[in-house]
Amino acid sequence: MMVRFLAAVGLIITMVSGMPAALAATSKQRMETCKFGADDQKLQGAARKKFMANCIANRDSPRGKPVDAPRQ
Repeated sequence: MMVRFLAAVGLIITMVSGMPAALAATSKQRMETCKFGADDQKLQGAARKKFMANCIANRDSPRGKPVDAPRQ
């Protein structure tokens, strides 16, 4: 029973920590999420500015750009 609980807690923590800034409810929350990411990576100068711009615009997705569905 305890193992299942710990596994569930670990899974939830992993999922929450990997959420993109786009899921933040407000622009203030998105800014805080992006700042945390930039601080965590110890970014400074131009690299931080680029990261923040991409993060706030949600262009920093590892999945890449969405592909248009083919027309039939």
